[in-house]
Amino acid sequence: MTDLAVRIAYRGEGFSGSQIQPGLRTVEGTLLSSLVRVTEMDPEDICLRLASRTDKGVNATGNVASFESGGMEPGQLLKALNSIYDGILCTAYARVDDSFLPRHADMRTYEYVMKSAGMDLGLAEECLAVFRGRHDFSGFCKSEGKDTVIDLVRADARVEDDVLVLTFQADHFLWNMIRRITSTVMRVASGRIPLSRAEEGMAGGWSNFGLAPAEGLTLTDVFYDDVQFTPSPDPALRVRRADGLYRAHLDDRFYRGL
Repeated sequence: MTDLAVRIAYRGEGFSGSQIQPGLRTVEGTLLSSLVRVTEMDPEDICLRLASRTDKGVNATGNVASFESGGMEPGQLLKALNSIYDGILCTAYARVDDSFLPRHADMRTYEYVMKSAGMDLGLAEECLAVFRGRHDFSGFCKSEGKDTVIDLVRADARVEDDVLVLTFQADHFLWNMIRRITSTVMRVASGRIPLSRAEEGMAGGWSNFGLAPAEGLTLTDVFYDDVQFTPSPDPALRVRRADGLYRAHLDDRFYRGL
């Protein structure tokens, strides 16, 4: 049974992807081990499921896990899980019933961050417009036999400080779809290929523009119309966030001073 949905965050560099793989450290395997330790339940009774699969190196600040809590109060459960901290932070929770399936989300949001140097924002936006809307993305994914028609409701670019940020939204994505699109945008925005090549690839159902590195990609949100998440009351989580931002600020000041 399932009675709790939890928003989770992790850096992808520490995991061999999200799905359990024998002998490898994965998000699902690590979270399951922590849940067994905290709830003292058998692994099969926890019924752990994730909303989105992330490949090795891909980050998340808004993936969602559902599981059986063993009757523990949600705030205390999240506090206990965060105290173990094995690379995964639980940031919010929602009570759900057994009919809840985390993969059945209404919207997913990803961001891809890259260096802005040498990138033309206007060309990046023009290239993203090629992919925005409802299209057959068979040439820009590993389909695994799934329907390749996706309604990409958002695909835009913005510059923040010294980085170019691409944002993608759809109810679901195909394997490697965002990283293939992003690699195409990189090539167009840097002038390595003309925009017409991206248009031809999209129209013809093919791409040979490579795969953008995994570490630039972050799953930032998984949204459900009928689920309202409550932020974790764990004060240690706020301290960890403040410490992380402080260290990032120090790094920023150091590198800008070079």
